[in-house]
Amino acid sequence: MDKEYIKAKLSNLPHEPGSYQMKDVHGEIIYVGKAKDLHARVNQYFVGAHDFKTSKMVRNIEDFDFIVTRSEKEALVLEINLIKKYRPKYNIMFIDDSSYPYIKITREKYPRMMIARDTKKDRKARYFGPFPDATAARDTLRILQGIYPLRRCTVMQDKVCLYYHLGQCLGPCEYPVDEHVYEEMTSGIASFLNGDTDDVEKDLTQKMYAASEALEFEKAAEYKQMIDSIHMVIDKQMIEMDRRGTRDVFAWYADRGYLAIQGFLVRNGIVLNKEFRLQPLYGEAMDEFISFLIQYYEDHPKPNEIVLPQEIDADMVSELLGVRVFQPQKGYRNKLIAMCVENAKKQLDLKFNVVERQEQMTADAVAELSRLAGRPMQRVELFDNSHISGKFTVAACVVYNDGLPEKKSYRLYKLHTGNSDVDSMKEVIYRRYFRILKDNGVKPDGILVDGGYTQIQAAKEIIDALGMDIRIMGLVKDDKHSTNALMDTDGTLKDIDRNSGLFFLLTRMQDEVHRVAIGYHRKLRAKAQTKSILDEVEGIGPKRKRALLKHFGNFTGLKNATVDQIAEVVPQDTAAKVYEVLHEEE
Repeated sequence: MDKEYIKAKLSNLPHEPGSYQMKDVHGEIIYVGKAKDLHARVNQYFVGAHDFKTSKMVRNIEDFDFIVTRSEKEALVLEINLIKKYRPKYNIMFIDDSSYPYIKITREKYPRMMIARDTKKDRKARYFGPFPDATAARDTLRILQGIYPLRRCTVMQDKVCLYYHLGQCLGPCEYPVDEHVYEEMTSGIASFLNGDTDDVEKDLTQKMYAASEALEFEKAAEYKQMIDSIHMVIDKQMIEMDRRGTRDVFAWYADRGYLAIQGFLVRNGIVLNKEFRLQPLYGEAMDEFISFLIQYYEDHPKPNEIVLPQEIDADMVSELLGVRVFQPQKGYRNKLIAMCVENAKKQLDLKFNVVERQEQMTADAVAELSRLAGRPMQRVELFDNSHISGKFTVAACVVYNDGLPEKKSYRLYKLHTGNSDVDSMKEVIYRRYFRILKDNGVKPDGILVDGGYTQIQAAKEIIDALGMDIRIMGLVKDDKHSTNALMDTDGTLKDIDRNSGLFFLLTRMQDEVHRVAIGYHRKLRAKAQTKSILDEVEGIGPKRKRALLKHFGNFTGLKNATVDQIAEVVPQDTAAKVYEVLHEEE
């Protein structure tokens, strides 16, 4: 960092609202923040003492940019957009790519019921949830499918399927069904998923007793199992009886350089789910909390209302999200806020030591790797190849930044150099770093090769030819295939303490690159194995392929057919080509 340059730039910052972007030595944005006063906020990073987390980020700052806005609200919107665009390493932890499962009922003439995670793809459908995990959603779906026989097939067939014969579908594909029947079923499902299970339990209990009296004990046992499943799956733990709609409740607690955010997703008085995030705190706690809220509702359905603590600018959040915001001082909602704060505090206290210890171990491991390499090794790339007798040869490149995987930078390669591991290594190294040079991409500090001396030399030959200065080291395994040393380009071994953080970090890295390479290899192999011979016939696409297999039942039936019989499904000239391909070997 050029301290004089930074000092001069800081002195010229305006006292206006806006967004600031911290950059590292490669010019990449590593943190995005917003401020009511840019001059005051950005200067805070470079003066005074900070906790370990903020100090670590500041050490990585080489430069910064800023954008002035007309208001703090505009600065917040800009901050969110920049985070979504650049996904900075110190902001990214607040973006949750996971999504909760919902039960979805389609708006069709004959509705279907299924598990869905993307609630924006089909906005006409009705969604119920969220469920805490996929198991809870599947169990609930299984119960409902046993009670309400909605159709299962994605595309309506010409004849009824097995579900009809099992009594789990009314068979609208073949038999007329009154639409009001489906309206009643979907209404019953909605009541059930909103917590009103009494009518369903009563009906199942009556059926259980009736089956028992008729000596149909297996059927009675099935009804009993369904009743037990309802008690187990549907959460009956009421906070307080309150049937006035749905709401999300969020609050935070900050301490020791960390921010804990707790949320309760309340539906008709029932806590259906909980949200908890514990992340390092690099800015103001309230600003980070608001940023989290805006990002959270980018990917999650909005409730009727959001309940937030008193300190928040409710009007700004409400305007940005388009949802009513309540800031209670007493009553039921205030109890929920108090529960959130208390849970956030307890969770932070519970998890802080573990998280801190893990992060410290990772930081120590990166420092030890840098010491052994004789230079900084913050950004490291690993390579691994996978093939079977020279077929489906692939390579994977995984990237670790400060000891953490940077999955957006992973790359997969189909190789063309056969089964020679040395040639494969040369090819993937060349393709990776020629592209980085061509596109002016981010160059790593080091390369870790999962192989011996010959692999290291192969990588070095290419890197030297490209004129790049990148440290290359190899992961050396013992007879139990565990990494126990690093090898330098001259063949020197550097032992690793098996109890050190570096040993566990390198093991995680090695497992990750191997997993990615094997996964890609298996994907290509499975795709090739499932490829049909019909894919080679001109004029046969997915639709005609399905039509042929449906008409003849399977490949054997198709192969035994004459050209004229095949021509009943596809044009005569295409039928002749199909027949020819199927009988080429004969």
